Amino acid sequence: MNEFEWRRQMRNLRQPVTPRRDIWASIDATLANAESARVLAIPSPDAHMPRAQRRWMVRTAVAASLLLASALAWHLRPAPAAAPLASAPSRAAKWKPADPRLAGAAIELDAARMELQQAIQQAPDSPALQRILARTETQQTQLRQLAREAG
Repeated sequence: MNEFEWRRQMRNLRQPVTPRRDIWASIDATLANAESARVLAIPSPDAHMPRAQRRWMVRTAVAASLLLASALAWHLRPAPAAAPLASAPSRAAKWKPADPRLAGAAIELDAARMELQQAIQQAPDSPALQRILARTETQQTQLRQLAREAG
């Protein structure tokens, strides 16, 4: 068999084929019987539930919805404004080395420490912020030692 014969046979498959018997009549009859049997066999969902239980379920659903809405409102409320940290000057904020190269580093480290303290106020249980703040304070201590050694 070559390709031309194969294509001719494929074209012949596109022709409509009539079924040996009409199957739609039996399908319609089966569906009608199944529908009538189902309507008679299945009671409505409310038929087996007492009226008091339905009321209780509706009240519970309303209470759960209100609880969910209030929890979402509580979670999405705006955070209170943090008190400015500049109002309480610390020992590190007062220190300014005489060497301009060290003074620039001191300003950067002090700004980083202040930002980290603000972030810790928003998330006080964050171990990552605590580690970064400790590292920043260690760097400030090393910078002070460098300033003392430089004279």
